[in-house]
Amino acid sequence: MYPEPMIAPMRAELTSNGFQEFRTAEAVEEHLSNHKGTTLIVINSVCGCAAGSARPGAIMAVNNSDKKPDTLATVFAGNDVEAVNKVRELCLPYPPSSPAIALFKDGELAHFVERHHIEGRNAEMIAHHLIAVFDEYC
Repeated sequence: MYPEPMIAPMRAELTSNGFQEFRTAEAVEEHLSNHKGTTLIVINSVCGCAAGSARPGAIMAVNNSDKKPDTLATVFAGNDVEAVNKVRELCLPYPPSSPAIALFKDGELAHFVERHHIEGRNAEMIAHHLIAVFDEYC
């Protein structure tokens, strides 16, 4: 696990922009099993592509899209282990990766952005991709 003071600013980048944290598998399961509508879950991490592309791209997409997910959420790889594992289980058959971004509709995976689709792309590219996903599913 990463020291919480080290990752607190990385968590806050999303939570200060309206994302709620799921820290346990139960929180993930409870939300997705009972939720009608769309949920965007960012699997956050300490890597540079999370800082440079994934987090800012997700925020940019939400701030610049007419259609938005009903719920914005995040789990932190390396710290929220049970929550991350639950999200990854629900994203099968995609292999585990972080950062990653999942959109669920009525509790079912509708779209998944893997790490290799985030690496090497800037925040604007991620945002444009997510806005198109929001237009289709939200």
